[in-house]
Amino acid sequence: MDTGLLIDTLNYFVRTTTRMILTFVGVQFVVGIFKECVSESDIRRLLTGKRLGLGNVIGAGFGSLTPFCSCGGIPIFVGILNSGAPFGSAISFLLASPLISPVIVGLLAAVFGWRVTGIYVTTTFALAVVLGGVYDKLGLEKYVKRVRVVGERSEEQKKTDIGSRAIRILIGVWVQIKSLWLHLLIGVAIGALVRAFFPAEWIAGIAGKQNPLAIPIAAAIGGPFYIRASAAIPICSSLLEKGMGLGAVMALLVGSAGTSIPSLAIMSGIFKPRLLTIFVVTILGIATFAGYVFHIYNLVYLR
Repeated sequence: MDTGLLIDTLNYFVRTTTRMILTFVGVQFVVGIFKECVSESDIRRLLTGKRLGLGNVIGAGFGSLTPFCSCGGIPIFVGILNSGAPFGSAISFLLASPLISPVIVGLLAAVFGWRVTGIYVTTTFALAVVLGGVYDKLGLEKYVKRVRVVGERSEEQKKTDIGSRAIRILIGVWVQIKSLWLHLLIGVAIGALVRAFFPAEWIAGIAGKQNPLAIPIAAAIGGPFYIRASAAIPICSSLLEKGMGLGAVMALLVGSAGTSIPSLAIMSGIFKPRLLTIFVVTILGIATFAGYVFHIYNLVYLR
């Protein structure tokens, strides 16, 4: 191997890993503070009784502030439904939760910059709000199985003094780092290898910005090849650097964040087959739509 290429690859790995870990830790501190201030019961209470439209905005808003992957938001979604909140508001929460989590927003900003992150958040948030309302209007709630999530906070979790809350925040940050650091390192490592060894001409020819058909294909393959956001974002960054179109990159990111085999397995116990199919098509539609938004942005502003 060329020594210069090896040094450049190692430098990229170290720089990217350091930046993403620092961003991740900072985001998790903010998330910990949010979780201490707003409980799941608060979310359910605020959504209950809200009219269509406002409830969807609130649902998507809380979804975008919760640090969950496509699997983690499902129990809260069930709790929101069981509390009597509108079905559409709960769907807006379920759509926004994995797509606009604080981790994704923080890492996107660190890697792609705030302009791209702003377009991503605006597009996915608006779609979560609108599609939640569409689900409600179509009466799709009848395809939800009646299940309940039972859980009780421990005595330690009920303590509200500053010391106890600070300890819980620090523990939460440590737990998240322990659960995600390996995914992050693997993602950066794969990104570094893509950056070093994948021919730019090959990637650009298959999925470059001049090939809009790459967007729905990228959205479709994102789900089955489930990758956590902490791993997907550095990989997407390297693919973009090697010539993959920004639209295809974002479609891949949304598809991988919104659907996965584990989350679909969990949802099959909550959604009847028709609703599960509609939900998967919805995520693929969001990924494709967002991809074309970035495709247009790429053509107009990044020529």
